[in-house]
Amino acid sequence: MWVLGVLGLVLSCREAGTFLVHVASSCPLAANGSLLAFGFALVFNKNPLVCYDPDARRFVPCDWGLLHGVAGLVASVLNNDTVWVQHAEARRQACCDLATHFWASTARRQTPPQVRIVPVPLSNTPNSVLLTCHVWGFYPPEVTVLWLHNGDTVATGHTAKLLPNGDWTYQTQVALTVTAEVGDTFTCSVQHASLAWPLREHWGPGLSPGLTVKVAVAAVIMTLGLVVFAAGTFSYCRQAPGPGSGSDPSPGPGPNTDPGPGSCPGSGPSPGPGPHPGPSMAMCDHAVTKL
Repeated sequence: MWVLGVLGLVLSCREAGTFLVHVASSCPLAANGSLLAFGFALVFNKNPLVCYDPDARRFVPCDWGLLHGVAGLVASVLNNDTVWVQHAEARRQACCDLATHFWASTARRQTPPQVRIVPVPLSNTPNSVLLTCHVWGFYPPEVTVLWLHNGDTVATGHTAKLLPNGDWTYQTQVALTVTAEVGDTFTCSVQHASLAWPLREHWGPGLSPGLTVKVAVAAVIMTLGLVVFAAGTFSYCRQAPGPGSGSDPSPGPGPNTDPGPGSCPGSGPSPGPGPHPGPSMAMCDHAVTKL
């Protein structure tokens, strides 16, 4: 890197002031991934100063302005130093070896897109909504975005802009202004090389405020009704007679023969103690006819 020191000394003698020098190399590729050219240059303040000619395998001046003389001097120094020529050739060989692998892992890859619809109500027009379909994270950049209304394609009136994300993926968005009605369905359909079938995202208008209140009240009333019904059923089951509380069909004789009020005429005496004890009760064996 002593060459850079020499360059800095020469420029300081010419009162160049503050400067930045760096080495840049490039490998332009064709559409099929083959190497088109090779570039290797010594750059001064973002302007190429000395460039490498791969055919002649030597450095030549790139600047034809005020620094042309300095560029010729630096090129001469670099050509006399075989290390810089070897360094440039090593960069060139790396471009040839890595171009195929780099092209396959980047340019030929396919990354499927992601889709999301963002609705924005328009205050100046009743029931109007601006629907924006955001599509992002896809590669290659060729993509087709369509809007569907109840399954039918509609014109958007907005031109989609393709923007790079900086990570070899792209994003775009397509907007559509609609007058939404209950029951309508708007679909953003995305067609891309990475997808076997179009990727679709659906959106439909929600309930109106008045209808939302009615649905909420009906849900509360239904819930309360179910709670009351469950409580009544539980209370009824708790009060049902248990086993062994029925009448005994074979009452025995007993000392008490006086029927009480509301008892059936001719009914036998209440059963007394016997081998089958049970509650005292009167049995009606015949019907009572009202005169």
